[in-house]
Amino acid sequence: MRGFSLVELSIVLVILGLLTGGILSGQSLIRAAEIRKVTTTLQTYQGTMYTFRDKYFALPGDMKTATKFWGAANTAGTGGECADRANNAGTGTETCNGNGNGDIPLNDADALVNERFRFWQHLANAGLIEGNYTGLGSSEVTGTNIPRLLNGGITAQTLGNFVGAATVFPSNYGTALRMVDVGLTATEAWNIDTKIDDGKATTGRFIAGYRNAVTCVTSPDPLLAEYAVQDNGLCRGTILKTGL
Repeated sequence: MRGFSLVELSIVLVILGLLTGGILSGQSLIRAAEIRKVTTTLQTYQGTMYTFRDKYFALPGDMKTATKFWGAANTAGTGGECADRANNAGTGTETCNGNGNGDIPLNDADALVNERFRFWQHLANAGLIEGNYTGLGSSEVTGTNIPRLLNGGITAQTLGNFVGAATVFPSNYGTALRMVDVGLTATEAWNIDTKIDDGKATTGRFIAGYRNAVTCVTSPDPLLAEYAVQDNGLCRGTILKTGL
């Protein structure tokens, strides 16, 4: 019985190296495809918002006449507004109306219309996006009341004079698409920003998000911050302004 020769061992090592390199290259290609899909998805959702507004003369979620088109969920108000944003469920397309003020608020407990989650339900009811969304809840549940995006999801809200600096740079963003725990690295966010905007972390339509340790950008100061591509930390709460 003899052992492997040096030539045979060398061949085995070469094969293992090729396999490892192929796996790593494959993972890189898959991730690149995922990032391209994020870019396309953001632009698609932005376009559907414009299409919805042009067709129904209102923002999805904020629409005051939604129940006339898709039926009313279990509501207490005569105007079709949801009285209980967590439990006013319907069957099929049944939904609730928004208040028609032109905003998609982050915290709408005063009106209890839950516009930021009805936003996605109205878009789906209109046939402009795929999926079924409940329009219910007090927080984001990926795949249930907001669409999936990479490792997380995407929500819509009006960030007028937004001061939540623990998540994004304070600014007046208007109605925007905000990514929720998507898992973009600083380099990936820079890549998307460069393709659809100006490549700068705090200006233009695509704005970097950060939290606590500020791992996505080089500074919490919006005048100094750049994408931290060298450290390549995670970007949380990244926002795309929609222009609405």
